[in-house]
Amino acid sequence: MAARVLSRLTAIAPGLAPLASYSFARDFQHDALAGLSVAAVALPVAVAYAQLAGFDPVVGLYSSILPLVAYAVFGTSRHLMVNPDAATCAMIAAAIVPMAGGDNALYLSLSITLTFLTGIVCIAASFFRLGVLADFLSKPILVGFLNGIAISIFLGQIGKLLGFSVEAGGVVPRLFEIFHKLPQTHLLTLSVALCCALLMLMLRYLPRLPAALIVLVAAGGAAALFGLNARGVAILGPVAPGLPHLRWPAFPPQNLASLVADAAGLALVLFTSGTLTARSFASKGGYDIDIDRELAGYGVANIASALSQGFAVTGADSRTAMAAAAGGRTQVTGLIAAATIALVLLFLTDPLQYVPIAALGTVLIFAAFSLFDIKTLKDLWGFDRAEFALALITMLGVISVGAIDGVLVAVALALARFVRQTARPRTEILGTLPDLPGFHSVERHPTAETLPGLTIFRFNAPLTFFNADYFKQCALAAADAAGPSLQWLVIDAIPISRVDISGLYVLRELLATLERRGITLVLAGRKTEILHWLDGLGLPSEQHQDHVFPTLRQALKAYQRQSRPTAASQNADVKSNP
Repeated sequence: MAARVLSRLTAIAPGLAPLASYSFARDFQHDALAGLSVAAVALPVAVAYAQLAGFDPVVGLYSSILPLVAYAVFGTSRHLMVNPDAATCAMIAAAIVPMAGGDNALYLSLSITLTFLTGIVCIAASFFRLGVLADFLSKPILVGFLNGIAISIFLGQIGKLLGFSVEAGGVVPRLFEIFHKLPQTHLLTLSVALCCALLMLMLRYLPRLPAALIVLVAAGGAAALFGLNARGVAILGPVAPGLPHLRWPAFPPQNLASLVADAAGLALVLFTSGTLTARSFASKGGYDIDIDRELAGYGVANIASALSQGFAVTGADSRTAMAAAAGGRTQVTGLIAAATIALVLLFLTDPLQYVPIAALGTVLIFAAFSLFDIKTLKDLWGFDRAEFALALITMLGVISVGAIDGVLVAVALALARFVRQTARPRTEILGTLPDLPGFHSVERHPTAETLPGLTIFRFNAPLTFFNADYFKQCALAAADAAGPSLQWLVIDAIPISRVDISGLYVLRELLATLERRGITLVLAGRKTEILHWLDGLGLPSEQHQDHVFPTLRQALKAYQRQSRPTAASQNADVKSNP
């Protein structure tokens, strides 16, 4: 009975099964050390990201407790740490600032509601098994999006490092305002930022140490010791102690439509980026994750964050990397990290008030640098200039129209890319090579041989309504290129994984057109499916059995057998008419 109940529960909460069979003797020591290490990284980053999103520092800590617990129960990754993330924070700010109109209480309320709705969207997407959307945004688009976010974060923190506020929105106006205000630079604030940056750079050579925590502790200690606040250096100020109170989000009903749209975009980005992190660490750990259950896990984590007055969370690269590097073995690592952050909220909030804003800005700028992926951009430039352009356009879209609209740009580009690749797929003429088995593109292999009177044509996509006419045009162009000696046009049907009714009608039209020219249309591969398609078109399959083959090799042999009698009769004619 207990096993049956556990089985039913794990269908909803997959994390319960490993927790129920958890081995304290084997794993707890490793998970405990990893959990403390994760908390050491998560504490300063959560405070910094709260600043980035426009919240009090304590809200970042609220967002780092219950989401970790919720994901440990509902997620499928052993290593993933669900926490605030730079990209989601930037998106929250971009979405909520115009609605809040400068009202801090309304801003927090709308952000919590957005987080709650994002969780609902993720759970609904999981119910409809939309985890496949994680594969929809291609690598170039995701790299471009995150690079755009990185540039936006960098520009947003420059004012904090220089000691003045930057009010303008957009990249160009913000740059103009920064240059205009350079004479207002507060030199002591800039000195604090430079010292923090130097310390961050030095700590890069000690990757096991929590660099952000060390920098903020050192900067806070210096601010308290030397009274930097009294000398014009801005600090965090008092941080409310205690755990968050659980409450339902409240918001003005007139904002619901905008919030739902923003939640859909936010859910897409946090799920895609989080899944990339989860997949990479699952691959290293030798286990698999369930994409659709991951969606539900992110959804529950975001609902937990909203109910505890936090903001949107996703899989966090730096904290997940720390969990793995510190030897974490199970999701208990996240539970220990959550407990550690809760203890800090209960007993250690007083020291946080001395942390300089410039130090937080420095931590965020280094986080932005880690987001910016120059290596992949170089790879794209060398591999495919069109993919590089796609990444660049997405990046410019994010920095020019903002993170939320940048998501729409990314989705539109993904759709355009998908439609272009499917509606106008690569077509090839195939030949054979004496030292290489199979059939190969004559464009890539100029020495490939083709038989006189026969052309093998490959269409690398399903045959559907939006590419059917293109298929016909390309097939007829291949027939025209072969010249008047063409007898057989062989279609390689293996890449044509699906044919809809428009594709079937185009096949019938192509058959009729070629027959009028005295050319035989032959289909090779997927023989059973093809004969079924022909029956559906009212073209009895038994009439076309001789022109449908299981493989290209069999079609080629049939053509050669048919050609031999013709060649023999021609030789006989020559002998009888010397």
